[in-house]
Amino acid sequence: MTALRTLIISPNWIGDAVMAQPLLQLLRAAHPERPIDVLAPPAVSPVWRQVAEVDEVLETPFRHGALQLKQRWKFARMLRKRGYADAYVLPNTIKYALIPWLAGIRKRVGYKGESRYGMINLMHHDEAPPRPMVAFYAALAKPPVTVQGPGLRAALPRPRLVASAAQIAAVLERCGLDPARPVVAMAPGAEFGGAKRWPARHFAGLAQAVLARDATTQIALLGSPKDKQACEEVAADLPAGASVFNLAGTTSLAEAIALIARAAAVVANDSGLLHIASALNRPVLALYGPTDPDHAPPFSDLAASISLRLDCSPCKQRECPLGHQDCMVKLTPDLAWQHLQPMLAAG
Repeated sequence: MTALRTLIISPNWIGDAVMAQPLLQLLRAAHPERPIDVLAPPAVSPVWRQVAEVDEVLETPFRHGALQLKQRWKFARMLRKRGYADAYVLPNTIKYALIPWLAGIRKRVGYKGESRYGMINLMHHDEAPPRPMVAFYAALAKPPVTVQGPGLRAALPRPRLVASAAQIAAVLERCGLDPARPVVAMAPGAEFGGAKRWPARHFAGLAQAVLARDATTQIALLGSPKDKQACEEVAADLPAGASVFNLAGTTSLAEAIALIARAAAVVANDSGLLHIASALNRPVLALYGPTDPDHAPPFSDLAASISLRLDCSPCKQRECPLGHQDCMVKLTPDLAWQHLQPMLAAG
Protein backbone atom coordinates (compact mmCIF):
# COMPACT_ATOMS: atom_id res chain seq x y z
CA MET A 1 0.00 0.00 0.00
CA THR A 2 1.19 3.53 -0.80
CA ALA A 3 2.40 5.47 2.24
CA LEU A 4 -0.18 7.80 3.73
CA ARG A 5 0.30 11.48 3.00
CA THR A 6 -0.34 14.80 4.78
CA LEU A 7 -2.57 17.44 3.20
CA ILE A 8 -2.11 21.16 3.88
CA ILE A 9 -4.91 23.46 2.76
CA SER A 10 -3.18 26.77 2.12
CA PRO A 11 -4.23 30.25 3.18
CA ASN A 12 -5.47 32.44 0.35
CA TRP A 13 -2.91 35.22 0.90
CA ILE A 14 0.72 35.06 -0.20
CA GLY A 15 2.14 36.43 3.04
CA ASP A 16 0.07 34.05 5.15
CA ALA A 17 1.23 31.11 3.04
CA VAL A 18 4.86 32.07 3.65
CA MET A 19 4.27 32.42 7.38
CA ALA A 20 2.61 28.99 7.45
CA GLN A 21 5.75 27.32 6.12
CA PRO A 22 7.28 26.60 9.58
CA LEU A 23 4.28 24.34 10.22
CA LEU A 24 5.55 22.12 7.40
CA GLN A 25 9.03 22.06 8.89
CA LEU A 26 7.55 20.79 12.16
CA LEU A 27 5.37 18.19 10.43
CA ARG A 28 8.26 16.90 8.32
CA ALA A 29 10.42 16.58 11.46
CA ALA A 30 7.66 14.60 13.19
CA HIS A 31 6.98 12.31 10.20
CA PRO A 32 9.95 12.37 7.80
CA GLU A 33 8.54 9.40 5.90
CA ARG A 34 5.22 11.09 5.10
CA PRO A 35 4.86 13.07 1.83
CA ILE A 36 3.27 16.51 2.18
CA ASP A 37 0.84 17.86 -0.42
CA VAL A 38 -0.42 21.45 -0.44
CA LEU A 39 -3.81 22.44 -1.82
CA ALA A 40 -3.53 26.11 -2.83
CA PRO A 41 -5.21 28.73 -5.04
CA PRO A 42 -3.39 29.35 -8.33
CA ALA A 43 -2.31 32.82 -7.15
CA VAL A 44 -0.52 31.34 -4.12
CA SER A 45 0.74 28.01 -5.47
CA PRO A 46 4.09 29.42 -6.78
CA VAL A 47 5.10 30.09 -3.17
CA TRP A 48 4.60 26.46 -2.20
CA ARG A 49 6.64 25.27 -5.19
CA GLN A 50 9.64 26.98 -3.56
CA VAL A 51 9.18 25.09 -0.27
CA ALA A 52 11.56 22.16 0.19
CA GLU A 53 9.12 20.21 2.39
CA VAL A 54 6.36 20.11 -0.24
CA ASP A 55 6.13 17.00 -2.41
CA GLU A 56 3.26 18.10 -4.63
CA VAL A 57 1.17 21.26 -5.09
CA LEU A 58 -2.48 20.75 -6.02
CA GLU A 59 -4.25 23.85 -7.33
CA THR A 60 -7.81 24.58 -6.21
CA PRO A 61 -10.33 24.83 -9.05
CA PHE A 62 -12.86 26.82 -7.00
CA ARG A 63 -14.08 30.37 -7.58
CA HIS A 64 -13.41 32.85 -4.79
CA GLY A 65 -16.31 33.11 -2.35
CA ALA A 66 -18.47 30.44 -3.98
CA LEU A 67 -19.55 27.29 -2.11
CA GLN A 68 -19.56 25.09 -5.25
CA LEU A 69 -20.57 22.04 -3.24
CA LYS A 70 -20.74 19.72 -6.26
CA GLN A 71 -17.22 20.67 -7.37
CA ARG A 72 -15.87 20.28 -3.84
CA TRP A 73 -17.41 16.81 -3.64
CA LYS A 74 -15.72 15.78 -6.91
CA PHE A 75 -12.40 17.18 -5.73
CA ALA A 76 -12.75 15.39 -2.40
CA ARG A 77 -13.27 12.08 -4.22
CA MET A 78 -9.97 12.62 -6.02
CA LEU A 79 -8.22 13.37 -2.73
CA ARG A 80 -9.69 10.22 -1.16
CA LYS A 81 -7.82 8.12 -3.75
CA ARG A 82 -4.49 9.73 -2.83
CA GLY A 83 -4.64 8.44 0.74
CA TYR A 84 -4.15 10.99 3.51
CA ALA A 85 -3.46 10.35 7.17
CA ASP A 86 -4.26 13.92 8.16
CA ALA A 87 -5.25 17.33 6.87
CA TYR A 88 -4.38 20.79 8.20
CA VAL A 89 -7.01 23.36 7.23
CA LEU A 90 -5.39 26.79 7.44
CA PRO A 91 -8.21 29.02 6.11
CA ASN A 92 -10.91 29.62 8.72
CA THR A 93 -13.90 29.11 6.41
CA ILE A 94 -16.39 26.25 6.31
CA LYS A 95 -15.82 25.89 2.55
CA TYR A 96 -12.27 24.61 2.98
CA ALA A 97 -13.09 22.47 6.02
CA LEU A 98 -15.64 20.65 3.85
CA ILE A 99 -12.97 19.23 1.56
CA PRO A 100 -11.07 16.89 3.92
CA TRP A 101 -14.33 15.95 5.64
CA LEU A 102 -15.87 14.91 2.32
CA ALA A 103 -12.61 13.13 1.44
CA GLY A 104 -12.90 10.97 4.55
CA ILE A 105 -9.55 12.08 6.00
CA ARG A 106 -9.66 10.89 9.60
CA LYS A 107 -7.57 13.57 11.31
CA ARG A 108 -8.66 17.09 10.39
CA VAL A 109 -6.79 19.86 12.18
CA GLY A 110 -7.59 23.56 12.27
CA TYR A 111 -8.97 26.50 14.20
CA LYS A 112 -12.61 26.89 15.15
CA GLY A 113 -13.10 29.53 12.46
CA GLU A 114 -16.70 29.56 11.24
CA SER A 115 -17.91 27.16 13.96
CA ARG A 116 -16.62 24.13 12.04
CA TYR A 117 -17.54 21.54 14.65
CA GLY A 118 -17.48 18.02 13.18
CA MET A 119 -15.61 19.05 10.06
CA ILE A 120 -12.56 19.88 12.20
CA ASN A 121 -12.06 17.10 14.73
CA LEU A 122 -8.81 18.36 16.28
CA MET A 123 -9.83 21.92 16.97
CA HIS A 124 -7.56 24.72 18.12
CA HIS A 125 -8.59 28.07 19.61
CA ASP A 126 -6.48 31.18 19.25
CA GLU A 127 -5.31 33.36 22.07
CA ALA A 128 -6.60 36.84 22.87
CA PRO A 129 -4.95 39.00 21.71
CA PRO A 130 -4.08 36.90 18.67
CA ARG A 131 -0.58 35.41 18.61
CA PRO A 132 1.86 36.31 15.79
CA MET A 133 1.11 34.61 12.47
CA VAL A 134 4.04 32.17 12.43
CA ALA A 135 3.15 30.94 15.91
CA PHE A 136 -0.55 30.85 14.96
CA TYR A 137 0.02 28.34 12.15
CA ALA A 138 2.87 26.42 13.79
CA ALA A 139 0.69 25.67 16.82
CA LEU A 140 -1.33 23.28 14.65
CA ALA A 141 1.61 20.84 14.67
CA LYS A 142 1.05 20.21 18.39
CA PRO A 143 -2.00 19.15 20.44
CA PRO A 144 -4.38 22.04 21.19
CA VAL A 145 -3.43 24.11 24.21
CA THR A 146 -4.95 27.18 25.81
CA VAL A 147 -1.77 29.25 25.96
CA GLN A 148 1.51 29.10 24.04
CA GLY A 149 4.33 30.40 26.20
CA PRO A 150 7.08 32.70 24.88
CA GLY A 151 9.66 29.93 25.17
CA LEU A 152 7.84 27.76 22.65
CA ARG A 153 7.40 30.68 20.29
CA ALA A 154 11.09 31.51 20.43
CA ALA A 155 11.95 27.94 19.47
CA LEU A 156 9.88 28.00 16.27
CA PRO A 157 11.67 27.63 12.92
CA ARG A 158 11.74 30.65 10.62
CA PRO A 159 9.84 30.70 7.32
CA ARG A 160 12.07 29.33 4.57
CA LEU A 161 11.85 29.41 0.77
CA VAL A 162 14.45 28.30 -1.77
CA ALA A 163 15.24 29.49 -5.30
CA SER A 164 17.73 27.76 -7.58
CA ALA A 165 20.62 29.43 -9.38
CA ALA A 166 18.96 28.49 -12.67
CA GLN A 167 15.73 30.26 -11.69
CA ILE A 168 17.65 33.38 -10.68
CA ALA A 169 19.73 33.45 -13.86
CA ALA A 170 16.63 33.00 -16.03
CA VAL A 171 14.69 35.90 -14.51
CA LEU A 172 17.68 38.25 -14.64
CA GLU A 173 18.14 37.49 -18.33
CA ARG A 174 14.45 37.84 -19.18
CA CYS A 175 14.12 41.14 -17.36
CA GLY A 176 17.39 42.55 -18.70
CA LEU A 177 19.19 42.95 -15.37
CA ASP A 178 22.97 42.70 -15.25
CA PRO A 179 23.99 39.77 -13.02
CA ALA A 180 27.29 41.50 -12.21
CA ARG A 181 25.63 44.58 -10.70
CA PRO A 182 23.76 44.90 -7.39
CA VAL A 183 19.98 44.85 -7.29
CA VAL A 184 17.78 46.57 -4.71
CA ALA A 185 14.16 45.46 -4.94
CA MET A 186 11.31 47.71 -3.88
CA ALA A 187 7.67 46.69 -3.52
CA PRO A 188 5.44 49.79 -3.31
CA GLY A 189 2.18 47.81 -3.33
CA ALA A 190 0.02 46.17 -0.68
CA GLU A 191 -3.04 44.13 -1.54
CA PHE A 192 -4.92 44.87 1.70
CA GLY A 193 -5.49 48.56 0.98
CA GLY A 194 -4.07 52.01 0.40
CA ALA A 195 -3.40 52.71 4.08
CA LYS A 196 -0.53 50.18 4.07
CA ARG A 197 1.29 51.86 1.17
CA TRP A 198 4.33 54.03 1.81
CA PRO A 199 3.99 57.01 -0.59
CA ALA A 200 5.58 56.54 -4.02
CA ARG A 201 7.57 59.77 -3.54
CA HIS A 202 9.11 58.25 -0.39
CA PHE A 203 10.15 55.12 -2.26
CA ALA A 204 11.70 57.40 -4.90
CA GLY A 205 13.53 59.40 -2.24
CA LEU A 206 14.98 56.23 -0.75
CA ALA A 207 15.95 54.93 -4.21
CA GLN A 208 17.78 58.21 -4.86
CA ALA A 209 19.82 57.65 -1.70
CA VAL A 210 20.64 54.11 -2.85
CA LEU A 211 21.79 55.39 -6.25
CA ALA A 212 23.81 58.21 -4.69
CA ARG A 213 25.70 55.60 -2.66
CA ASP A 214 26.33 53.37 -5.70
CA ALA A 215 25.22 54.52 -9.15
CA THR A 216 25.66 50.99 -10.55
CA THR A 217 22.77 49.69 -8.42
CA GLN A 218 19.77 48.41 -10.33
CA ILE A 219 16.39 49.33 -8.82
CA ALA A 220 13.79 46.63 -9.44
CA LEU A 221 10.20 47.74 -8.77
CA LEU A 222 8.02 44.71 -8.10
CA GLY A 223 4.31 44.10 -7.72
CA SER A 224 1.10 42.97 -9.35
CA PRO A 225 -0.58 44.75 -12.28
CA LYS A 226 -2.46 46.82 -9.66
CA ASP A 227 0.88 48.27 -8.53
CA LYS A 228 2.03 49.38 -11.99
CA GLN A 229 0.95 53.00 -11.55
CA ALA A 230 2.65 53.33 -8.15
CA CYS A 231 5.84 51.89 -9.63
CA GLU A 232 5.61 54.30 -12.56
CA GLU A 233 5.41 57.19 -10.08
CA VAL A 234 8.53 55.94 -8.31
CA ALA A 235 10.44 55.55 -11.57
CA ALA A 236 9.39 59.02 -12.81
CA ASP A 237 11.07 60.67 -9.82
CA LEU A 238 14.44 58.98 -10.36
CA PRO A 239 17.36 60.52 -12.32
CA ALA A 240 17.52 60.05 -16.08
CA GLY A 241 19.90 57.25 -16.94
CA ALA A 242 19.38 55.36 -13.67
CA SER A 243 18.93 51.62 -14.04
CA VAL A 244 15.28 51.36 -12.99
CA PHE A 245 13.14 48.38 -13.95
CA ASN A 246 9.37 48.66 -13.50
CA LEU A 247 8.46 44.98 -13.36
CA ALA A 248 5.01 45.35 -11.78
CA GLY A 249 2.63 43.07 -13.64
CA THR A 250 5.34 41.84 -16.03
CA THR A 251 6.81 39.07 -13.87
CA SER A 252 5.08 35.99 -12.56
CA LEU A 253 5.13 35.37 -8.83
CA ALA A 254 7.69 32.61 -9.38
CA GLU A 255 9.92 35.08 -11.25
CA ALA A 256 9.50 37.70 -8.53
CA ILE A 257 10.58 35.12 -5.95
CA ALA A 258 13.71 34.31 -7.97
CA LEU A 259 14.56 37.98 -8.48
CA ILE A 260 14.14 38.74 -4.77
CA ALA A 261 16.47 35.83 -4.01
CA ARG A 262 19.19 37.74 -5.89
CA ALA A 263 18.54 41.16 -4.31
CA ALA A 264 21.11 42.89 -2.13
CA ALA A 265 18.17 44.26 -0.12
CA VAL A 266 14.39 44.47 -0.32
CA VAL A 267 12.22 47.41 0.78
CA ALA A 268 8.53 46.65 1.13
CA ASN A 269 5.28 47.53 2.81
CA ASP A 270 3.60 44.88 4.94
CA SER A 271 2.83 42.62 1.96
CA GLY A 272 3.35 39.18 0.48
CA LEU A 273 6.61 40.22 -1.18
CA LEU A 274 7.96 41.36 2.19
CA HIS A 275 7.42 37.91 3.65
CA ILE A 276 8.87 36.22 0.57
CA ALA A 277 12.05 38.28 0.97
CA SER A 278 12.20 37.34 4.64
CA ALA A 279 11.80 33.63 3.89
CA LEU A 280 14.60 33.88 1.30
CA ASN A 281 16.75 35.44 4.06
CA ARG A 282 17.44 38.61 2.12
CA PRO A 283 18.18 41.88 3.94
CA VAL A 284 14.74 43.40 4.47
CA LEU A 285 13.48 46.86 5.35
CA ALA A 286 9.82 46.47 6.37
CA LEU A 287 7.52 49.52 6.49
CA TYR A 288 4.51 49.37 8.82
CA GLY A 289 1.73 51.89 9.27
CA PRO A 290 -1.79 50.65 10.02
CA THR A 291 -0.63 47.11 10.82
CA ASP A 292 1.24 45.73 13.81
CA PRO A 293 4.95 45.05 13.15
CA ASP A 294 4.99 42.52 15.98
CA HIS A 295 2.21 40.42 14.43
CA ALA A 296 3.96 39.59 11.15
CA PRO A 297 7.60 40.69 11.32
CA PRO A 298 10.40 39.72 8.90
CA PHE A 299 12.79 36.98 10.08
CA SER A 300 15.87 37.61 7.92
CA ASP A 301 19.31 37.67 9.52
CA LEU A 302 19.41 41.33 8.47
CA ALA A 303 15.99 42.91 8.96
CA ALA A 304 14.57 46.17 10.23
CA SER A 305 10.92 46.94 10.91
CA ILE A 306 10.01 50.63 10.95
CA SER A 307 6.81 51.85 12.57
CA LEU A 308 6.17 55.30 14.01
CA ARG A 309 3.76 53.67 16.49
CA LEU A 310 1.51 56.72 16.53
CA ASP A 311 -1.40 56.88 18.95
CA CYS A 312 -3.79 56.12 16.07
CA SER A 313 -1.92 53.03 14.88
CA PRO A 314 -2.15 50.17 14.31
CA CYS A 315 -5.74 50.86 13.25
CA LYS A 316 -5.80 47.82 10.91
CA GLN A 317 -8.00 49.68 8.43
CA ARG A 318 -7.77 49.45 4.64
CA GLU A 319 -7.92 53.23 4.30
CA CYS A 320 -6.91 55.83 6.88
CA PRO A 321 -10.04 56.60 8.95
CA LEU A 322 -8.60 60.04 9.81
CA GLY A 323 -7.76 60.92 6.21
CA HIS A 324 -4.10 61.88 6.75
CA GLN A 325 -2.20 58.54 6.73
CA ASP A 326 0.40 60.09 9.04
CA CYS A 327 1.68 56.63 10.03
CA MET A 328 3.18 56.28 6.54
CA VAL A 329 3.51 59.86 5.29
CA LYS A 330 5.59 60.93 8.31
CA LEU A 331 7.86 57.90 7.97
CA THR A 332 10.48 59.75 5.93
CA PRO A 333 12.97 58.44 3.36
CA ASP A 334 15.76 59.75 5.58
CA LEU A 335 14.58 57.56 8.45
CA ALA A 336 14.33 54.55 6.12
CA TRP A 337 17.85 55.23 4.76
CA GLN A 338 19.27 55.15 8.30
CA HIS A 339 18.17 51.50 8.46
CA LEU A 340 18.85 50.47 4.86
CA GLN A 341 22.35 51.92 4.48
CA PRO A 342 23.97 49.60 7.08
CA MET A 343 22.40 46.58 5.36
CA LEU A 344 23.90 47.54 2.02
CA ALA A 345 27.27 48.23 3.67
CA ALA A 346 27.19 44.79 5.31
CA GLY A 347 26.63 43.12 1.95
